Amino acid sequence: GAAPLVWQEVHLTGSWITHPRFGRQFQATRMRVSAPTSAAGIERFLASGTIDGVGPAMARRIVERFGAESLQIIERAPSRLREVAGIGPKTVEKIVASYMRQSELRDIMLWLEEHGVTGAYAARIFKEYGSLAIEVMEKAPYRLAQEIDGIGFITADAIAIAAGWEKNSSERIAAGLSYELSQISSGGHCCIPENMLADRAAQRLGITRSEVMETLSRAVKMSRLYAVDEMGERLIYAPQLYKAEEETAQLLRILQRRAERIYVDDTTALVAAWEKEHGVRLAPAQREAVHAALEHGVLVLTGGPGTGKTTALRSIIDILSEQGLEILLAAPTGRAAKRLAEATGYPAATVHRMLEAQGREDGEMRFARDAETQLEADIIIVDEVSMMDIVLMQHLLVAVLPGAHVIFVGDVDQLPAVGPGSVLKDILRSGVIPSVRLTEIFRQNNTGTIVLNAHAINAGRVPSFTEADFSFIPAVSNEDAAGQIVALCSQFMREGISLMDMQVLSPMRREACGVDMLNRSLQSALNPRTANDVETAGFRLGDKVMQTRNDYTKNVFNGDIGIVVRIDTEHMDVQFSDDLEVSYARDEFGALTLAYAMSVH
Repeated sequence: GAAPLVWQEVHLTGSWITHPRFGRQFQATRMRVSAPTSAAGIERFLASGTIDGVGPAMARRIVERFGAESLQIIERAPSRLREVAGIGPKTVEKIVASYMRQSELRDIMLWLEEHGVTGAYAARIFKEYGSLAIEVMEKAPYRLAQEIDGIGFITADAIAIAAGWEKNSSERIAAGLSYELSQISSGGHCCIPENMLADRAAQRLGITRSEVMETLSRAVKMSRLYAVDEMGERLIYAPQLYKAEEETAQLLRILQRRAERIYVDDTTALVAAWEKEHGVRLAPAQREAVHAALEHGVLVLTGGPGTGKTTALRSIIDILSEQGLEILLAAPTGRAAKRLAEATGYPAATVHRMLEAQGREDGEMRFARDAETQLEADIIIVDEVSMMDIVLMQHLLVAVLPGAHVIFVGDVDQLPAVGPGSVLKDILRSGVIPSVRLTEIFRQNNTGTIVLNAHAINAGRVPSFTEADFSFIPAVSNEDAAGQIVALCSQFMREGISLMDMQVLSPMRREACGVDMLNRSLQSALNPRTANDVETAGFRLGDKVMQTRNDYTKNVFNGDIGIVVRIDTEHMDVQFSDDLEVSYARDEFGALTLAYAMSVH
C-alpha cells in the first residue's frame, strides 16, 4: 500500500517475537490507520517551536484545555488562553503576535495535515520557500527531497500523492530514480546495472518497468544521469559520482605525467645515512619505496599491519624534508591523522582540514583549497587511503598542484570507505599507478600475535591463541557473551585501564551482543548513575561518546571519540583531545552516540 506517514496513528494487532538477527520485533497480523485527530495535529504544530512562548509542555496544556478549537481560540478569543496554567497576560501577547506572524506557516501546516502529512515539516518547508510553499508542494513536491533537510523521497512522495500526482508521472519516476541511486551510494556503490535499477524503481514506485525505462533513457539523453557500457552491462551513474570517477582517473594520470623529478645525488647513500642515524635496517621493499617516492608523481604504498609502512614512510619524510621540500601529511579521520603525527613526528591533519572544508551548500561539500587555490606543497602524503571515498579523492586531487608528488599509503585488505567507491583497490587494480607492496612482517619491534593473526586470517588460516595479547573466550549464548564482556571491562577499569584505552567492537547493532545493548550495559557498569547525576538524552557525565557525522564548524569528524566533561539538560561539552573541547546544544546531541561499544565498521 501507500507508505505510512510519520505521526499517523496506527493500531497494530499481533505478537512480540525474537528475530535471530534483529532481536525483539513486533510481528503485526493486522493494522488499521486512523486519521490524525486534528487536536493531535494542532498540538504538534504548537509544540514545534515556531510560536514564541510555547514549548511542548505548554502546547499539551493548551490542547488539553481547548482541543481541536485551540487555534480558533488563539485567533478569536486570545484572552481565554489565561485559563491555561502558566499563561499570563505577557505570554498571551507574545503568543498572539507570534501566531499572527505565522499565518502563512499555519496554512502550510493545515494543508499538510489535511493531506495526511505531519505538520512537523511545516516549519522547515516555510523557512525554505516562505509564501511559495504551498505552490511548491502542489506543483514541484519532489524538490522538497532535494532541498529540505530531513525530508527524503518517501515524505516528498507522500506529499505529491496527497496533492494528486499520478503514480507514473515522469517527475515522480525521475525523483524515484535519484532516490534509488542515493540508496546505492550510501551502500558504497558508484553505479548500478540498468536492469537492476529499473526493477528496483518499478517495485518501489508501484509502476511498470517499461514506464521506468522510458524516463530513465530520457534522463540519460539529457545527461541528468550517466550510462556507461561495461563488460556487456549498461551501468547507470548519478552525475556527481560519474564526474568524480572520471576526474579522479584523469587527475591521477596528469599528476603522474607532470611530476617534477626530485634530483638527489645518491639515494642509496641517503638511505644508508638515515638507517645509521635511526638504528634501523630497511627491508628491500622499503628501500624501493624511498626510491619510488623520489621518482614518481603518484605512488601507492600498501601492506598489511606490521609490514613496516610507517617506518618506510618515516624514512621517506625525513629524507625528503632534508632536501628542503615542503611536505603535507593527512589522513581521512581525526584518529588516523593523530596516529600518523605520533608515528612520524610531523604534523598531520584530516583531509577535510587540509583542504579547508567549508561545510555544505546544496548538499555538496565546499573546500577553500580547490583548482583555483591549490595546496602549497611539493609532496602530499595521505595515510589510511582505504577509508577515502571517490568524492573526497576527487576533491583532494583537484587541489594538488601538477608537478607535486602524491603518496597514498594504505592497507587494501581493510574494509572499504563508508562512502561510495573502493578507490585504493581500483587504483591498484588499474595497474597504471606505480605501487610498492610491503609483505614481510617485522618481528624485531615485537609485533606480537595480533599482527601475525591478522595475516593468518587474511590468508584463511586459523589464528593462534597461545600468546597473552590475543585470547579467545568461549560463551554459550548472546547473553553470556554480553555478561562476560561487561565483567572483563569492569575488571580492566579496576586495574586502572582508562575508558579511552579499551574498546569493545561488535559486528551487529541489535541483540544482547549488539552495539546498542552493549553500550547501555557497559554504561551502567563502567559509569553508573549516582543520585545527583543529570542524564540527558541517555548521556551522563563521564560517558565515552563518538561523533557520528562530520562537523566542519566544530572541527569534529565521524569516528572521533571523547569523554563528556559537562552536561545539563540543554548543553553538553565533550573533550576529544587535550586541545579540543566541543560544546553541543540540545538539538545537536543527535550527532553523538555512546562509544563504549562500536560497530566493526
